[in-house]
Amino acid sequence: MRPLGKLKDIQVRTAGPGVYGDGGGLALCVRKGATGLNRVWMFRYKRDGRAHWMGLGSYPDVTLARAREKAQDARRLLIDGYDPLTVKRDQRASLRREQIKRVMPTFDECVTAYLVSHRAGWRSVQHSNEWTRSLRAYVTPVFGGTPVDMIDTALVCKALEPLWHTKVNTASRVRGRIENVLDWAKVRGYRAGENPARWRGHLENLLPKRSKVQTVVHYRALPYSQLPNFMDELRKIEGMTARCLEFVVLTAARSNEALTAKWSEIDLHARTWTLPASKMKGRREHRVPLAPAALSLLEALPRNGEYVFTGHRGRQFLSPASMKMLLIRVKQPTTTHGFRSSFRDWCAEQTSYPAEVAEMALAHRVGSQVENAYRRTDMFERRRRLMAEWAAFCETPASNAEVIPIRA
Repeated sequence: MRPLGKLKDIQVRTAGPGVYGDGGGLALCVRKGATGLNRVWMFRYKRDGRAHWMGLGSYPDVTLARAREKAQDARRLLIDGYDPLTVKRDQRASLRREQIKRVMPTFDECVTAYLVSHRAGWRSVQHSNEWTRSLRAYVTPVFGGTPVDMIDTALVCKALEPLWHTKVNTASRVRGRIENVLDWAKVRGYRAGENPARWRGHLENLLPKRSKVQTVVHYRALPYSQLPNFMDELRKIEGMTARCLEFVVLTAARSNEALTAKWSEIDLHARTWTLPASKMKGRREHRVPLAPAALSLLEALPRNGEYVFTGHRGRQFLSPASMKMLLIRVKQPTTTHGFRSSFRDWCAEQTSYPAEVAEMALAHRVGSQVENAYRRTDMFERRRRLMAEWAAFCETPASNAEVIPIRA
């Protein structure tokens, strides 16, 4: 190595091929290139008994004075116990990640865009909010701010594993939502390759099946023999929530369908409630025959707006939790959805209607796809008679049923 010493900048430019030392590990390496001589500043140091060379930039982009500053910074790192090359690589990687973040959307940003593009096709605002809440709670803390093309199986498992053994239903829904967002990002050109949240053939090999970690628990339901007295006591409770719950029982509808019922869906003259496909779980229009008791309930309600069961404090409709809270307040060991089970048990044990009529009353799909393709009737008139008998049963005098006190 030839000494560079305290040469002026002009002498650095005229240095011929070779390695010129400046002292303290700094050297100028001069080599012949395709367009002339290439001059590169290098810093030589020893660590753990091995010699290392670290590039500091090319001359004249990096002047002699700047090269000496960089060499001094490297020496300080060595004194503090750090490897200058490792620090340099970490800084480059950090800068690269920041550059990627500026051009590649994060997972959370993709979730927002996915919701905007799909919200119109969902049944309710509640469904959209549930998507947002679940991903924000369980995914955002793990990789919400990560560029979407950098999400891998390890990150997905890190988000899912804490839930999988304690809240398997929630974990399964979150996994499916992650998969949907990543598929959307792939189609948009933000990522490539296999989806790390895919279950079949992928995560099923890393996580136990739901059936292995989950005990099936059905919705708590009130025995149908206790319903007449329950309805008698329910009618004594004032308020829109009690009326909505009464309507749910009389129509065997899902709670969300009743909560968001609109007057435009109700035809009092035809005694029919027509739910559009956009609100139905099966994505098909569903007609509900209204029994006399249900009609009387609707006719007694005030028309304060678009929705049948208006909420409090400016809400357009009742809160999804309102009926659940009512059941808790009156100390009833059942759920809102459980009344559908009560209705189905009553149909099976107390009537002679075919099972498919009862299933259609619950807006369930009946039969295979081929059978559905050829079936042109929804058995509406038979369902009308069934719902009238159900409403009449619910109005059976309390003396004929088991007494269940409700404390308002």
